[in-house]
Amino acid sequence: MPMTGPALLHLILLLAAATALLFAAVHDVAVRTVPNLVSLVVAATGLGLSVLAGQLVPALFGGALVFSGCWYCWRHGWIGGGDVKLLSACTLLVPPAAVPELVLATAIAGGVLALFYLALGAALARRVPGSATPRAIGLLSRIWRAERRRIRRRLSLPYACAISAGVLLTLYSPVPVG
Repeated sequence: MPMTGPALLHLILLLAAATALLFAAVHDVAVRTVPNLVSLVVAATGLGLSVLAGQLVPALFGGALVFSGCWYCWRHGWIGGGDVKLLSACTLLVPPAAVPELVLATAIAGGVLALFYLALGAALARRVPGSATPRAIGLLSRIWRAERRRIRRRLSLPYACAISAGVLLTLYSPVPVG
């Protein structure tokens, strides 16, 4: 069955957003930053999806609400600036009625991420010094060494992973919205 123009454009925009979110998550794990360009790509694809759905104004309003709440959290040091921009941009990817679900799914994914990092911290603490660890090659090895240091020092989490998971959970949720 051939795809129509709007359906194909919708699919292309979703694939572009998914690619940008995957890159954001990997980049955040590697260096704990989310490039501004990634948030811009996500916002642009979200704007395109909102225009296709005829919900541009409600989508912008939802994005502004999420941005203001995230900005407050950033001002108190609870979330990083890149995460504020990425989550705000991601609100444009989902239908406006699903924005609360996106925020909740992201918070749940963030909790799972935190538990995962706590478990990794406990596992690293139990490891006997000098015991063999699996060796990765090249860039992966450097990322893993940096990640172990971050975990031992209980530094920030790569929250772009939680944001990306929240978007995926919201977009592909079996619960009907609206």
